[in-house]
Amino acid sequence: MLETEWLEAAAEGVEWEAFTTAFYQEHVAGKPRLAGAKDLLREMGIADARGDRAEALSAQKQDILLSLVESGHFGVFDDALRFLAACLGRGLRVAAASSSRNANGMLARVQLPDRSASLLEVFHANVCGRDFQQGKPHPEIFLTAAEALRVDAHRCVVVEDAPSGVQAAKAAGMKCIGVARFGDEELLGASGADWVVASLDEVDLSAVLQS
Repeated sequence: MLETEWLEAAAEGVEWEAFTTAFYQEHVAGKPRLAGAKDLLREMGIADARGDRAEALSAQKQDILLSLVESGHFGVFDDALRFLAACLGRGLRVAAASSSRNANGMLARVQLPDRSASLLEVFHANVCGRDFQQGKPHPEIFLTAAEALRVDAHRCVVVEDAPSGVQAAKAAGMKCIGVARFGDEELLGASGADWVVASLDEVDLSAVLQS
């Protein structure tokens, strides 16, 4: 995605090998699309005084993601489905809270096992893709979700796989489970996650609820 003529011309001397999964997780993941693009360019040392390069990059990213969603070419983490089912089975109120405008499209295409409903239908509240004044790591998205659930923030637990999301959860006064799917346990822990796991199957839900 970075290999476009306008970006190649702007990036002479940029060390492209620095653009790794770890880099993406630390500087881009979890943030609103345009904010992530701006941070990516800044951290890669690519000048963008007018902001047009970030706009172009975010638009290209959206086109790619939308194509993948519409074609169904995206994966689902089975441990996340099992964890959600366990939460629903305990009668817990759950909310979907993603900065991505593509989140609802993906949720609508995924069926929760043993339920005749898509993921889009099983959440008690959904604030995905809204225009918030502040993106993660600001807590606005999670505070809005808690309000929609009618649950006090300090009683909420957020599941996140991005440092910016963990920081947003903690800024909201919530507990946070950090899911280190990319070997980034230290990064999520340093961001403030209360629990760090490689898979949600590792979470002791009873212990989390008692914390």
